[in-house]
Amino acid sequence: MKREELGAALREHAYLEGDFVLRSGRRSSYYLDKYRFETRPELLSALGEHIAAEVSENEPEAVRLAGPELGAVALAAAASLASSLPFLIVRKSAKEYGTANRLEGAFEAGERVCLVEDVVTSGGAVVEALDAVREAGLKCRIAVCVVDREEGGADALARKGARLVPLFRAGDLLSAEKTAAKPHG
Repeated sequence: MKREELGAALREHAYLEGDFVLRSGRRSSYYLDKYRFETRPELLSALGEHIAAEVSENEPEAVRLAGPELGAVALAAAASLASSLPFLIVRKSAKEYGTANRLEGAFEAGERVCLVEDVVTSGGAVVEALDAVREAGLKCRIAVCVVDREEGGADALARKGARLVPLFRAGDLLSAEKTAAKPHG
């Protein structure tokens, strides 16, 4: 699926208008519901291919991917299948039983990983995941996300010495939505 088609599909299936409270605590008049695109096989597959392509272009030294729970796990799995790179699941906190791991999946300290994220707003969740992989001894300087809401997430990562690579920016998706809604002629 071409990027333009994928953007249109994201708008069609995941763009909601209303009054929403975001993870950051901010209020928004729109919401991009990641579960509405991550649970559709045709969109998840296409997203995995596009994420894999961005990883290959922007972080060719990556030997594995890492996706924060819960939202980015399906995306990391799809990108893993598309790229043949194994992936890790980054827990919000170490589990209190069994292995007590914060990162799930096999890895060796010193390996380069690329974070995969769904929608980035202020960057809080992706920065927490970045900190977790670095604390585990992994190297990470790139995070690929599906949508950057352009509300500070890229800057938050930059302050940590990492770069955000979005498939889409919210402004582009929203301007395309308004263009598509206008009558032609």
